[in-house]
Amino acid sequence: MRRLAAKGAAGDVGEVAAPAADSAQGPSPRPWRLIDLCAIWDAGVFLPTADWSGASSGVARRRLNEAEKLSSAQEAKLERLEVARPRRLGNREPGLMLRMARQQPPPWVHAAFLLWLLSLGGAIEIPMDLSQPPTITKQSVKDHIVDPRDNILIECEAKGNPAPSFHWTRNSRFFNVAKDPRVSMRRRSGTLVIDFRSGGRPEEYEGEYQCFARNKFGTALSNRIRLQVSKSPLWPKENLDPVVVQEGAPLTLQCNPPPGLPSPVIFWMSSSMEPITQDKRVSQGHNGDLYFSNVMLQDMQTDYSCNARFHFTHTIQQKNPFTLKVLTNHPYNDSSLRNHPDMYSARGVAERTPSFMYPQGTASSQMVLRGMDLLLECIASGVPTPDIAWYKKGGDLPSHKAKFENFNKALRITNISEEDSGEYFCLASNKMGSIRHTISVRVKAAPYWLDEPKNLILAPGEDGRLVCRASGNPKPTVQWMVNGEPLQSAPPNPNREVAGDTIIFRDTQISSRAVYQCNTSNEHGYLLANAFVSVLDVPPRMLSPRNQLMRVILYNRTRLDCPFFGSPIPTLRWFKNGQGSNLDGGNYHVYENGSLEIKMIRKEDKGIYTCVATNILGKAENQVHLEVKDPTRIYQMPEDQVVKRGTTVQLPCRVKHDPSLKLTVSWLKDDEPLYVGNRMKKEDDSLTIFGVAERDQGSYTCIASTELDQDLAKAHLTVLGRPDRPRDLELTDLAERSVRLTWIPGDDNNSPITDYVVQFEEDQFQPGVWHDHSKFPGSVNSAVLQLSPYVNYQFRVIAINEVGSSHPSLPSERYRTSGAAPESNPADVKGEGTRKNNMEITWTPMNATSAFGPNLRYIVKWRRRETRDTWNNVTVWGSRYVVGQTPVYVPYEIRVQAENDFGKGPEPDTVIGYSGEDLPSAPRRFRVRQPNLQTINLEWDHPEHPNGILIGYTLKYVAFNGTKVGKQIVENFAPNQTKFTVPRADPVSRYRFTLSARTQVGNGEAVTEESPAPPNEAYTNNQADIATQGWFIGLMCAVALLVLILLIVCFIKRSRGGKYPVREKKDVPLGPEDPKEDDGSFDYSDEDNKPLQGSQTSLDGTIKQQESDDSLVDYGEGGEGQFNEDGSFIGQYTVKKDKEETEGNESSEATSPVNAIYSLA
Repeated sequence: MRRLAAKGAAGDVGEVAAPAADSAQGPSPRPWRLIDLCAIWDAGVFLPTADWSGASSGVARRRLNEAEKLSSAQEAKLERLEVARPRRLGNREPGLMLRMARQQPPPWVHAAFLLWLLSLGGAIEIPMDLSQPPTITKQSVKDHIVDPRDNILIECEAKGNPAPSFHWTRNSRFFNVAKDPRVSMRRRSGTLVIDFRSGGRPEEYEGEYQCFARNKFGTALSNRIRLQVSKSPLWPKENLDPVVVQEGAPLTLQCNPPPGLPSPVIFWMSSSMEPITQDKRVSQGHNGDLYFSNVMLQDMQTDYSCNARFHFTHTIQQKNPFTLKVLTNHPYNDSSLRNHPDMYSARGVAERTPSFMYPQGTASSQMVLRGMDLLLECIASGVPTPDIAWYKKGGDLPSHKAKFENFNKALRITNISEEDSGEYFCLASNKMGSIRHTISVRVKAAPYWLDEPKNLILAPGEDGRLVCRASGNPKPTVQWMVNGEPLQSAPPNPNREVAGDTIIFRDTQISSRAVYQCNTSNEHGYLLANAFVSVLDVPPRMLSPRNQLMRVILYNRTRLDCPFFGSPIPTLRWFKNGQGSNLDGGNYHVYENGSLEIKMIRKEDKGIYTCVATNILGKAENQVHLEVKDPTRIYQMPEDQVVKRGTTVQLPCRVKHDPSLKLTVSWLKDDEPLYVGNRMKKEDDSLTIFGVAERDQGSYTCIASTELDQDLAKAHLTVLGRPDRPRDLELTDLAERSVRLTWIPGDDNNSPITDYVVQFEEDQFQPGVWHDHSKFPGSVNSAVLQLSPYVNYQFRVIAINEVGSSHPSLPSERYRTSGAAPESNPADVKGEGTRKNNMEITWTPMNATSAFGPNLRYIVKWRRRETRDTWNNVTVWGSRYVVGQTPVYVPYEIRVQAENDFGKGPEPDTVIGYSGEDLPSAPRRFRVRQPNLQTINLEWDHPEHPNGILIGYTLKYVAFNGTKVGKQIVENFAPNQTKFTVPRADPVSRYRFTLSARTQVGNGEAVTEESPAPPNEAYTNNQADIATQGWFIGLMCAVALLVLILLIVCFIKRSRGGKYPVREKKDVPLGPEDPKEDDGSFDYSDEDNKPLQGSQTSLDGTIKQQESDDSLVDYGEGGEGQFNEDGSFIGQYTVKKDKEETEGNESSEATSPVNAIYSLA
């Protein structure tokens, strides 16, 4: 194991910078950097001790819990890496590596990590300035297939000191490159180039080639490279007769492609280059043949051509197409029978149990090599088409490696191993029965390495060994060679001993230098490995730049490399800050290749580290200056969010980092760099998305990075959107009046689907128009639909969630139901007149789902209701019919019956309709009553001849007073209203009323009435009429003169102190409530000469009285006031007497104003 110390590290965990000073080997190279791998993953990978706490601990734990699970391939890769690492790694190491892998770092990190692991235990690397035997570095694959149109290239490259020379063998014989003008060898390489630009056939150079790289210390060999030229032969011409087959029988169309190299890819198409639709009934086998489990009539609709695509020439060759002639008992390819649950019996095809078309019989065997894919296939015939299921005898199928192909007809197991051997069986079953076929699987193995020989570097006098262990089935044999020759024919070497798969060297000398080959082989293949033995005397030397500067992250695991070389293998020790104690143990661990690992970096670990390599020939040393930086941590991470379209969302990402390092914050969306468009705003501590759209959904990763490390946090943004359209609609279980519709739901876009709406379209009545058929819960994807006769249905499905509706699915195939007589009649049958002498009969036409057959028409019948005449009838194809020459508004009995070519519908119901309406007659007994001076009551009876359906009454009325007329008012009443009360605007005016009844035709004959005259209306009207007469003016002047004289006399009497029949009272008008004196006289004052209070002008300009108890009537002796023929007032302004006195003095004599004066005097 000492030789491992000579291997320099591939990289450091941290950032390394070379100083400006020259190294011992010469000028220092440009500064170079390697990434801190541990920091790339996260600080959560390498957690600190339990007593450490910080703001990032919760972040680390959370990120560790969210890590993805390892795939089986990753686990296997890590297990293989474990073997390659030195055994001195602690027990903690595998768990750490697993956590690192679960974080899923970028691919380049995986590559760097692999290099780091290999650097701890890989092959020996001798510096190129030292003498060494040749080593093969590049070669072509063992089975090398070339394109005949290109030049041939066979690669072979090697390194060594001195530089090796090359030669080749072809078919185990020396291949003289110089003799063939077409063949040349690249400079400083053994790669062969065969040029055909000047002619020649590539096939002439096929064979087995092997490259030899030689210098004075030995010879290295390449693999035996089998060169083959790609072939794509033409399909043989053949005339294929039509294939005649009975419907329901099995059929195999053989492809038999021409043998190509490599084998062509086979696929079937029609002669018009349309792909053949494959399903569990019709499918292509792995051998390229096309298998029909049972042939149906629709299989004749196309022809079948086998196509072969060749890889290197990129050409497709097409075989002459097969045509089918299907013999059937049901010659019509009725779409209604497709996918019918009893389709085969409906078409007269006998049902039968399954039988295997491939492989034949009940048992077969198959051999497969370890590491290859195992493909098992079972294709069965039968009616109905059988289903295939796979099982393994005595165990379960390897679920992590097994997958089903070709509609479950094939089982593929990847990366086969010995434990996958055993018996597998396929079960083919339908409702008639089942059969099985057992396949015995044997796993063989070409040789594979258990311990591949490695280069051996020894000092003179040292011991060593080369080991070549391989396994396989059957067990491979091991053959040793030295410098390309069998070991048995090589010169004897007393320092060398062969023990089976091991060569032991003792007390080696310079003469022992050589290249040894181990060839292990069995019937399935071979392995060839080169390993040289080099004997050197070299003092220790450092292979990396001197005085490196390394910056590392706090709490991370860090490795300080010190690549060196020497022979004998030097011992290496590490020191810190010039201290004398060797660093090993505790927080430090020194690997056998000289690398120093610090398990968890602390602040106190910074300083200068010195590595010293020593052997018997001398010593060498190098220094590394270590700086410790604070880790980068995201302390406020983005959270998972669920948002609706159009809203604004903010994803926080707040970071803490070492201030001496430059921080960069970037974002990924779905693990790809995020393009920040105009809807996004990126800040140092957040990402804001405005107007969220469905395309914004995904995972968002915030990456906070410095030159040394990075931290990341991921959140998922879920955008609620409308569901995607359903797809792959399929009609099954087809029956006379029902069908089962099945669909595959689309993505619900994060909002569960609540409902499915099934729509249909038919191409007879309303082609292109979709109608809702039914609605189903969002939990189903299959439903039975009830159908109507004689409809050519096509269906589509719409998904609904809380956000909205999806786009409709693509339509299903059409399905036509058979016809029948109508089972219903049209609805909404009506008979109404459009004119006074007709009647229009209308109905709602029946749609496609109620027609039930072709040539839908309607039988229309009618007759007078009261006469009970015979029925009139007519056949109509539309939705209306007009009956002419009808009496005005008489009832008719109407019937409308549906009929198609299959028969008549049920007996229709009788509907009563009416012929056209006319204007109604006038309302009867129109009455106007005036119960008081505030209201007028109107009453009337319905017209004697309504001539239709009364829809109401129209009342028009207007107030008038003499020649003055007010504004007309219009009132409309319901047909059942026969009373109305009119509020009076004043007690004086009269009203004129006009009333008419109304039908749809219009208002009929009107009746007019006026309100009664009020009691004082004559006086008011006459006063207004005579006010302009000359004689009236003269009379009034005389009255005024007499009143003046009366007032003068009264004044004279008062001034004398005389007694008056009336006593003085307050200045208020007299009224009925004024008290009388005991002698029966009233008090009187001058105020009585004023105009009557409370009078006002009516709306038509006439004078009207206010409601007052003070009227001229009260001034008479208990009697009412009267008017003379000329309209003058005959009032008695005499004092009232007691009842007895009044009765005794009753007289018809008129009292003039003069007499009133004398009486007062």
